Amino acid sequence: MQNRRALVVVLSLMVLFLFLVSCSQAYSTGQREAEGETSVMNQPVKGEPIVPTLEQIQYSFQQVAQAALPVVVEINTIEVITQRIPRSESPWDFFFGPSPSPGDSEEREFRQPGLGSGVIVARTNGKVYVLTNNHVAGEAEEISINLHDGREFKGKLVGSDPRRDLAVIIFETREEVPVATLGDSDSLQVGDLVLAVGNPFGFESTITMGIISALGRQADSGSSVASLTDYIQTDASINPGNSGGALVNLRGEVIGINTWIASRTGSSAGLGFAVPINTAKKTVDEILTKGRVEYGWLGVQIVDVDPQRFPDYREDFKLGTATGSFVVNIFKGSPAYNAGVLPGDYITAIGGRNVKNTSDLTRIVGNLPPGNRYDVSVIRNGREQSFDIRLAIREEDKEIAAQSKNLWPGMYIATISPELRDQLSIPEKLEGVLVTVVQEESPAATAGYRQGDVVQEVDGRTIRSAFDFYQALNNASGRKMSTKVFRQNNEVTVEMETK
Repeated sequence: MQNRRALVVVLSLMVLFLFLVSCSQAYSTGQREAEGETSVMNQPVKGEPIVPTLEQIQYSFQQVAQAALPVVVEINTIEVITQRIPRSESPWDFFFGPSPSPGDSEEREFRQPGLGSGVIVARTNGKVYVLTNNHVAGEAEEISINLHDGREFKGKLVGSDPRRDLAVIIFETREEVPVATLGDSDSLQVGDLVLAVGNPFGFESTITMGIISALGRQADSGSSVASLTDYIQTDASINPGNSGGALVNLRGEVIGINTWIASRTGSSAGLGFAVPINTAKKTVDEILTKGRVEYGWLGVQIVDVDPQRFPDYREDFKLGTATGSFVVNIFKGSPAYNAGVLPGDYITAIGGRNVKNTSDLTRIVGNLPPGNRYDVSVIRNGREQSFDIRLAIREEDKEIAAQSKNLWPGMYIATISPELRDQLSIPEKLEGVLVTVVQEESPAATAGYRQGDVVQEVDGRTIRSAFDFYQALNNASGRKMSTKVFRQNNEVTVEMETK
């Protein structure tokens, strides 16, 4: 057994030696050709790649490091947060117990330090602009920027892009400051070698190596990760403190901004994600030219037609295998409303781009410049239709939420599945659709619809499916719609003014 193991080791060493020799010969051949020394014997076989030596690979990484390190900075922040804390105990509490009064808690401000990284992306007239993550600097009261060479500057937030988790900060100096070379993230391929540069756990100017593991990754719906961008996935080690740092290619070009990791421990598990630099370029350009980032807005509430939540929708609405997003509600006066899009439409494409799902549609619309016109394709009643729509500028989420009174019809419905019928004690023979959500102050809420209602009839027409409901809803446009509703073992009539 020992002799066999020894033989395996010897053979392995021989293979490694022959590999290194071939690499060296290839490198020598390349050098001679560069110097004009060529011969038939020295020319490589056509189509055969020249394999670099390990020393050449090491040298290339050194060059990348020399280009990337100076343009990545350490960002230290102070965020002032307000918390309510219990009041201090009184000696009288021992005898009488704490008294329930407004003095039981009080608001206090705390200075919370933060650490991240940033990339120097522009310099003009003594002003230096640094790109980082919104979660690093977007809420900071104080910002300090430490350069790779030890210089320190006071920074200031210029603008932020929370929906892509990006921010731009500025510091001023007349001294020489290196600026990053930005690459083209659209040209990336899975398997490309990349290096992550940043300050993990405060270890400044750290470089880790890996490959591009995947492209076009998306954050889970409802997660805290910014969803208006897709992400580059890499196994280059990324840890807390790397956020806002650079993901660079072998040319030393920045091709991504390191943003988040997937990990059960909070440390690198080989699943790091970066915002593509082409997406970040748009953010930087808009912040520097307009002072804010503008997102496109269509004016619809949309959902995915998944078989669990909406088991019969695909068949009832004759969607076939088409991908897209289902319109549940629409804002009156919005671009979609003005163009003629209706609740019950299934959006399949916009601006020549096919829509994969709801997250994809949100991302596409958000990244399209508002004010421009785009063709929007929908499936309605099993037929494809197209609308010419001019996108508006998306307002802040709070302002959109305040427009619920303009949300038509302002409720979500679902087919009554056997499970829902059992859980809600809906009679076996009762037909209709279930009201699952009613938006506050919407027309549906004003009319008196409630969660758990079963809509049986609309204007005397029996409702057996969601398709029936949306057809009746849209046919009632311009007049009062009367519905018969089953509610807690009673039948009630609900009337709603239509749009």
